[in-house]
Amino acid sequence: MESVSWWGRNAASLKSLFRIVFGGLWLIDGAFKFVPGFVDQFPGMISGSGQPDWLQGWFTFWANQASANPAFWVDLVGILELALGLGLVFGFMRKIAYIGGAVLSLFIWAVPEGFGGPYGAGSTDPGGGVVYAMVFLMLIVINSAYGSSRWSLDHLIERRWPGWAALAEFRGTPEPAVPSSGARGPPAA
Repeated sequence: MESVSWWGRNAASLKSLFRIVFGGLWLIDGAFKFVPGFVDQFPGMISGSGQPDWLQGWFTFWANQASANPAFWVDLVGILELALGLGLVFGFMRKIAYIGGAVLSLFIWAVPEGFGGPYGAGSTDPGGGVVYAMVFLMLIVINSAYGSSRWSLDHLIERRWPGWAALAEFRGTPEPAVPSSGARGPPAA
């Protein structure tokens, strides 16, 4: 008899717990965008200081955008982060949330985090945005490998409308229920 580790026995629960906790982080981050005074500080967060000359045009463009209408950009990013956090916590439209979260993370990494730079002798951190993007890519891999999450709104919606899986799953339609005898056919190709 093959013994399965605790992690293996609890993989379905752990993948959902990981998604929910990660969503909580996004909710906190989104809520911080609405703290009084953040809008006033935002334009100063975007600068090309210490960045290579060939990136100065990128930072100048975004610094001008942030200075022209900081409330718009702060509110937009805050709303996107809150929506992303809610999507992760409740498991709603996960496919769109994972792809959108990766794109938003890379955008945050590329603009206010300045690609994690400036890079130099004392540089030790590539920036949080790129790490968040990697977490979203791992969520995509986990969803592709393990399929639907029982602890998600998507799972409930898919039971009634199987076509919803197109918005929620990377694997396609959810797997059929395992027969009560525990017998399983060959894995899907």
